[in-house]
Amino acid sequence: MPRGDKSAYTARQKRKAAHIEGSYEERGLSEREAERRAWATVNKQDGGGRKKAAPKRRKAARRKTPARKRARG
Repeated sequence: MPRGDKSAYTARQKRKAAHIEGSYEERGLSEREAERRAWATVNKQDGGGRKKAAPKRRKAARRKTPARKRARG
């Protein structure tokens, strides 16, 4: 994958970058700088391109007795 290729990003990340880019352009940045900063922001927030799904975990067995019993009285 060549540098700058955005194919590894999800549709949500691409929409987010486009929205951020528009905001930067409204502030007066050039299109190129706005795009660069937008993708840097998406990378910082989401940790880069598409991620593998986290493995599903089994729920831990719940204790039926409290860790510390209260004294009755």
